[in-house]
Amino acid sequence: MHERTGNGTLSGMHVETHRLRVSTHGNNHVVNVTDLVAKSLRTGSIRDGLVTVFVVGATAGLTTTEFEPGLAEHDLEAVFEKLAPADGHYAHEATWHDDNGHSHVRASLLGPSLTVPLVDGRLTLGTWQQIVLLDFDTQPRERVLMVQVLGNA
Repeated sequence: MHERTGNGTLSGMHVETHRLRVSTHGNNHVVNVTDLVAKSLRTGSIRDGLVTVFVVGATAGLTTTEFEPGLAEHDLEAVFEKLAPADGHYAHEATWHDDNGHSHVRASLLGPSLTVPLVDGRLTLGTWQQIVLLDFDTQPRERVLMVQVLGNA
């Protein structure tokens, strides 16, 4: 779902904000959001500038990668399992009596946002480079992505 939430100016530059909703399965679900982000940009007037994509929440992150089954369904999960094992001991879980301490650690390692240049209305991504959302939480969620564009119309 796409919702355009605002426009404005900043020192002569235009700012447009879009809110996107993405349903996830949790548990290291990798979602290619490139087309969703690109579609939202087509509803705006900015043609050149910077696009920042930010995931709201503390148990998901964003990056770019080649979205293919080996990476999306195995490799990324395997790396994060080594770095922050799901069955590890997390003080967070003792504090909140939940099961997602590893989810918070993984999201912290990846980070909640990324920036992509926008040129002639198009994201400047490589041929095999897509924007992906990784949901590390232990249950399905509806994630909110904020897409903010700063540039010239």
